[in-house]
Amino acid sequence: MAQDASTPYTLYGAPGSGATPIHAAMTLIGLPVRTVDIAPWEGEAERERAGQVNPARQVPALVTPEGELLTESAAILVWLGDRHPEAGLAPLPADPLRGQYLRWMSYVATQIYALFWVRDAPGRLTADAAAQAVLLERSAERIAECWRLMDAGIRPLGSPERPWLLGERPSLLDLYVAVASRWTPKRRRFYAEAPFMAGAVRRVDALPALAAFWAERFPFSPGWEDD
Repeated sequence: MAQDASTPYTLYGAPGSGATPIHAAMTLIGLPVRTVDIAPWEGEAERERAGQVNPARQVPALVTPEGELLTESAAILVWLGDRHPEAGLAPLPADPLRGQYLRWMSYVATQIYALFWVRDAPGRLTADAAAQAVLLERSAERIAECWRLMDAGIRPLGSPERPWLLGERPSLLDLYVAVASRWTPKRRRFYAEAPFMAGAVRRVDALPALAAFWAERFPFSPGWEDD
């Protein structure tokens, strides 16, 4: 079925959540989107709301103009990049960088983002308050370690002076990392652990095409790099 350009997508997920890089990508592509703010980490009522859309009771979730439900942030981003090659936001299948693009998109999703299922509600794994504190501390350290490993792995892919993670143009991977690096343990720690990637995410922050989007959906409030 052909896409009706006048029919909006519906994106479920609160500002600053995993829906944010998807919404940013759709902004850059120029797609119409209706947002429904749901924050499952805020409690059972919000998880029930998410469950009405996604049986996993998680966001983001995207409903296309054709009525198809898509979930999983990395999958949605890859799908958008493939569906809109004219935007130039992703290496296409014949591109030599395609494999590394998929590798690191999946890495962010599985090694970093997945840990927030624990962090958002540690009581899912243990009712003991002391054990929950340990989970939060160790998961934050694991996220920092994952950023350090990614920085070391992605650095050799091209010129060390390249402005973006995969080359001379921004990609959906840059967007994904820019948003996820604002979560725990926050950007200041990210800069220390991932000095190569730090330059790319700062450039994403400063993209003129996203200035209004950031201000509305994930603002750079005072102290944001640490708080």
